[in-house]
Amino acid sequence: MVKTKLGKFSVSFVALMFLLFFLGSFLAKSFYKSTSAGKTILEDIFKRPLLSITMLFGFVCGIGGFITGIFAIFRKKERSVLVYMATLIGMLLVFFLFGEILFPH
Repeated sequence: MVKTKLGKFSVSFVALMFLLFFLGSFLAKSFYKSTSAGKTILEDIFKRPLLSITMLFGFVCGIGGFITGIFAIFRKKERSVLVYMATLIGMLLVFFLFGEILFPH
């Protein structure tokens, strides 16, 4: 059971991240099916604003879950498995983002 406020924030952020990614995937398959993606993030925001903002907020929530999880574990001594899992998921997201930035395709 999560005991600290930061731990609860971390788990909530990661849960919200999954919810936003699911919503973004649903929007891409239904609402923006006929609209092609932009070549850059800015172009994509203007072409498909609801989808882009949903996914960007999902990434922000994942990074926020990672940061608050780190603070909960090291500063507040949180020992909940959920906080460790949320932090691990956030860390994997951060690694994915660094990989996309360093090695674009």
